Amino acid sequence: MSYMVDGYYRDTAASAPVSARAAFIKRTYLHLAGAILAFVGIEALLFSSGMAEQIVRDVFLANRMAWVGLMLLFVVGGMGAQYLARSRQPIGLQYFGLTLYVLLEVLIFVPLLYVATNPKFGGSPNLPIQAGILTLTVFGGLTIAVFASGKDFSFMGPVLWTLGFLALGLVIASVVFGFSLGLVFCGAMVALACGFIIYDTSNIIHRYGTNEHVAASLELFASVALLFYYILRIFWAMNQDD
Repeated sequence: MSYMVDGYYRDTAASAPVSARAAFIKRTYLHLAGAILAFVGIEALLFSSGMAEQIVRDVFLANRMAWVGLMLLFVVGGMGAQYLARSRQPIGLQYFGLTLYVLLEVLIFVPLLYVATNPKFGGSPNLPIQAGILTLTVFGGLTIAVFASGKDFSFMGPVLWTLGFLALGLVIASVVFGFSLGLVFCGAMVALACGFIIYDTSNIIHRYGTNEHVAASLELFASVALLFYYILRIFWAMNQDD
């Protein structure tokens, strides 16, 4: 039996035998861990090599509309990555989709990490570590809670996606018209990310097929990255006030 696709690949994890369900969950979270490690490693390489500073200085600080282009690239590229990661695609395309999404997250985090770690902008090198620890703590707590409850939270999907697109519209508008969304918005986005983590975890238990570990890990990674992004923004804003 293949490690990548078990014999019950047509079943959802909820209806599959215990061994197949456990193997699917293990694969999903191992792939999530791999995506997180790849993200951290690539960001560390960009910053240690000086490429991150060059990207921020020559692209984002030089042209405000570059932020809009980055958002559009992230949305369109993210949708493409999610499509490629779906289980009906060949396994190579699934992994390409996951890799593409990790790279998109790396790119969209570069400006925030640059200012959040730079004392000139009120940042500190410790902020990403602190935000990362809190992110993983919240993620772990939510994951345990959803698995312990055993409830199906798929009903949250339409509300979460509607709020997500409204938030995206606000972010793009803030960049175009030059206004700040503030800490209240960041707090709301943290709550939204927590909602997505609950929703994604529930889908892993109840909705995904046992061969959809790549797609499931991509969705979880996206939600964890969203949570980390806005926790880091809050930490950065609080550090500026000190």
